[in-house]
Amino acid sequence: MHVFVARHQTPVLLIVLLGAAVAISEVGGLDALQVTLVEMLIRVLVVVGLYVFIGNSGVISFGQVGFMCIGAYAAGWATAEPSFKQVMLQGLPELLQENQFSFPLAMAGAILLPAIVALLFGFAILRLNGIAASIATFAFLIIVNSIYSNWDSVTAGVSSLIGIPTPVGPWVALAFAAGGILVAHLFQMSRYGLLLRATREDGVAAKASGVHSVRMRLLAFVLSAALVGAGGGLYAQFLGILTVDTFYLSLSFITIAMLVVGGMGSLTGAVAGVIAVTVIVQLLRFGERGFPVGSALFKLPVGSGELGLGLLLALILIFRPNGLSGGKELALIRGPREMMPEGGAVAGARALQDDSNAVA
Repeated sequence: MHVFVARHQTPVLLIVLLGAAVAISEVGGLDALQVTLVEMLIRVLVVVGLYVFIGNSGVISFGQVGFMCIGAYAAGWATAEPSFKQVMLQGLPELLQENQFSFPLAMAGAILLPAIVALLFGFAILRLNGIAASIATFAFLIIVNSIYSNWDSVTAGVSSLIGIPTPVGPWVALAFAAGGILVAHLFQMSRYGLLLRATREDGVAAKASGVHSVRMRLLAFVLSAALVGAGGGLYAQFLGILTVDTFYLSLSFITIAMLVVGGMGSLTGAVAGVIAVTVIVQLLRFGERGFPVGSALFKLPVGSGELGLGLLLALILIFRPNGLSGGKELALIRGPREMMPEGGAVAGARALQDDSNAVA
């Protein structure tokens, strides 16, 4: 029992902390805070999705926000007003044009469509390694942005997709963020997560132990795309309006920065990075709007939010390269060291492969 609690306490603690923040905002009736909180919880889901692939595989992907775009538009196609779709989105199938689907069906589409695209795209790029794989994912982001910007009859091009209901509030966003945290935790604790981390630590040794690196990466890539796509679906039904440029370089940078600031080596780091960056950016934006100091109004220069984020990222990389979490998980009870096999992920992967062969 003690070992079970020690192994699975991290997601529970993270969810409780996020839930406490939502409860405080509800009790205090802070509407402005709730808007920021919902956006933060959606980004928690997205950054946790990034962690599933980047953190476990060690391959930096610049294209995951492309899956967020796909998920957002999938939800938008399902829930937007039929009158708008029949005029502006005449390239959509009649089933989508003439109907307005429920929130659960919209979210199912926001999860499944990015996962299918990731499965097809992953076959092509995940055989690459290092910087080549990262550049390929960035190319994917550019491709998605170009297609959605120019496919006027399906996406409305650079115009806005409007008429989307907005049922997403703090508790809905918390439920999906909690689900994403649990999925990411179960994956990293599974044999597949261990095998993938073995390829990250030592690809040659992992291959010699019988680990199929492409297969493990593809599994994480598809799961990551599904979580990020779910974040896109929530974002669409939180804003009620979509534009393609929302899901491009700026959002890609800030989500990766959140993962790096928190620490891409742990699930706790993914969540902590979102919270830390959100707080800092909001404080700097408050400073840009100005606040009174005596009889004078003190204002930070416009663009201080972006400048502050860049400075924070530089300081983290210089003084704490493993992020705020230091690659460790949030825990109240420290489990026994045998939770990770001696020798790290590669040794663990070899043990799993030996067990599989013995069973076979």
